[in-house]
Amino acid sequence: MVGPCRPQRKGHVSSWDFGKTAARMRDGVSPSRLRSLDYSVIQQCMHCGLCLPTCPTYAATKVERHSPRGRIALMRAIADDELEPGRLFAEEMYFCLGCLACMSACPAGVDYAELFEQARAEIEERRLLDGIWRRLVRTLTIRWLFSAPGRLQWLARLLRLYQETGLQHWVRRSGVLRLLPVRWRELEAMTPTVAPAFSDDLIPPVVLARGRRRYRVALLTGCAQDVLFSEVNRDTAEVLAWNGCEVHVPRHQSCCGSLHAHNGELRLAADLARRSIDQIPPDRFDAIISNAGGCGSHLKHYSRLLQDDARYRDRARLWDRKVKDVHEWLVAIGWEAPGGNAHPPLVVTYHESCHLSHGQRVVEAPRQILRSLPKVTLVELPEANWCCGSAGIYNLIQPVMAQQLLERKLARLRSTGATVVANANPGCLLQLEHGIRKAGLPWRVVHPMTLLAEAYRRVAAS
Repeated sequence: MVGPCRPQRKGHVSSWDFGKTAARMRDGVSPSRLRSLDYSVIQQCMHCGLCLPTCPTYAATKVERHSPRGRIALMRAIADDELEPGRLFAEEMYFCLGCLACMSACPAGVDYAELFEQARAEIEERRLLDGIWRRLVRTLTIRWLFSAPGRLQWLARLLRLYQETGLQHWVRRSGVLRLLPVRWRELEAMTPTVAPAFSDDLIPPVVLARGRRRYRVALLTGCAQDVLFSEVNRDTAEVLAWNGCEVHVPRHQSCCGSLHAHNGELRLAADLARRSIDQIPPDRFDAIISNAGGCGSHLKHYSRLLQDDARYRDRARLWDRKVKDVHEWLVAIGWEAPGGNAHPPLVVTYHESCHLSHGQRVVEAPRQILRSLPKVTLVELPEANWCCGSAGIYNLIQPVMAQQLLERKLARLRSTGATVVANANPGCLLQLEHGIRKAGLPWRVVHPMTLLAEAYRRVAAS
């Protein structure tokens, strides 16, 4: 039984809350985000259980607290002052994938994404999982590496040198890795291949429209996408130009803040949102294009991050309206289906990025584009919108559950008979590539924009 209902207005803290918050602040305890949150957001959950069959962690464990309903009950107990946030609560929030499948299933429209981010932010502010090693890793990665694009590119260049000189191949064959702990060996095996060139090297600042210009758009190149899948950004720019878009690609783009918001660093995420808005003023473009499902879901909610910032509030609302997933945008403007058949037939299946499907509700558009490709047979993937276990950095912090989900996904992929797996999120692409490589399967993992760009190039060459 959860506590009494205390409906309150957005942003309003009652005198009952204020007294308790003030006391906690005097005692040196951070005020609770969940207790200060609009109570109707938490109260909206009806505990009907329709989310349970869609939740990967509940499906694997059948433990109630590992379900969206169970996690919301914990959050509500904190909001009702019946439970103090502690380590068990923190571990549960980080056991959650944040895949948002529960939001697609929920008949009440519960905004689990906001609850999830606020809960993790409270965990970090209260340091409920604090430790020297964890603090060091988070400081070096989330707060330092991914807060400035130059730092990530610098590290990526070092990794590229390690790979291209053959040193990585020698290290793996020498047996020296056997001296490392098992988890370190697993992480080394997951090391991604750095792109030979980054987006700014592959794409000019402005890509002119092919034929008559119909739209002026900005292309977001991302951070991990930039250093690992820069060719996807190049292919996206070409596809947009083919369809009448003048594509602007600002140099040295910042991280969108998705990684930070999903891992409890909401203040840093807000700073990165301001930086993005300054770098790409939304009033100058017909659309701001994202080709990464996880980033796009976050990018469409800058107004929530900046709702209390008088300087950026209105621009953030305009930004949210202008951000479009590339598949969504192409279908909206009417993309040109490529002709010709200058390649052998392909059997393709499509694995949905969780945040593209459940977060952005972009489900049919990628399929429409894939079906338009000449000599391509699209085979529907069973459980196409079931998480592959990547979930941002989930496969790094929860390797056991992530591996279970990856094995489940590979089994469903095998059942299709496809040789090409299409997906529109860099984290998923990395997770699938790792699993396929480890299993020794001869499949290609590719972004839909790459398949479409290849088809357009064949048309141009014919």
